[in-house]
Amino acid sequence: MKWPLGKAEPLRLRRGSAGATSTPKVMTIAGSDSGGGAGIQADLKTFAALGVYGTTVLTAITAQNTQTVTEVHEVPPEIVSSQIDAVFTDIGSDGVKTGMLFSRAIIEAVVEQLGRHDVKNLVVDPVMIAKSGARLLRSDAVNSLLTCLLPLATVVTPNVPEAEVLAKMTIETSADAEGAARRIVELGAKAVVLKGGHLDGPAVDRLYDGKTLREFSSPRVETSSTHGTGCTFASAIAAGLAQGLSLVEAVGLAKNFVTGALRAAYPVGRGHGPLNHFFEIMN
Repeated sequence: MKWPLGKAEPLRLRRGSAGATSTPKVMTIAGSDSGGGAGIQADLKTFAALGVYGTTVLTAITAQNTQTVTEVHEVPPEIVSSQIDAVFTDIGSDGVKTGMLFSRAIIEAVVEQLGRHDVKNLVVDPVMIAKSGARLLRSDAVNSLLTCLLPLATVVTPNVPEAEVLAKMTIETSADAEGAARRIVELGAKAVVLKGGHLDGPAVDRLYDGKTLREFSSPRVETSSTHGTGCTFASAIAAGLAQGLSLVEAVGLAKNFVTGALRAAYPVGRGHGPLNHFFEIMN
């Protein structure tokens, strides 16, 4: 089934039990990008643009710009745990998105806290490699991602290189992408969106929920401003789920949002610049 690209309906605020307007809350558990294009910075921009309140759990501090990552400093796992606990015991969350987790110890700390707080609407972006080529997930942490975190995921959102690692296969064709999506769900995730940006042709993302395969297609946007695309896509899905959208609706929303942000992007830096998350209010 193909999901045509169309104008997404604006997300609506929900009504709390007392009748007051309540803004859904979404937590991002990810690394910081000093260039502001990806990581928690991209996540917060996405949350703000889509009308949800964003909270942050910092897993790593990166020194990076549009061209390269020069250094990564891991946040101690106990501090990661404390951040999650602090948010949930006061603000709460209607959804969680994970991005750069970096190490096995951080993944294990995150998994323990997500279980403790009975998290719903978990979107896992299995960040492994930056666009500059820098490793953002240690090789010894991949197994923990597969065996501990993926089984908790409402949906996991790998790009082609990440899906090749998760599914342990080469992806060169549409048929390969469909096969990899099925393998990843067999690993325990409830659903997967395998992003098609690395394949030739139109940008086709494939959602598989264990029963149905749906395609979300849009014309490819020719731009060098692609930094943070994956973070933005996963965060937009989390925002949609927190608003009560179905997974199919949330993925459609995210696809439309990322495409619009790519089309409206303007040059920043001398490498892969960021998206324009606020294109709807700037134009």
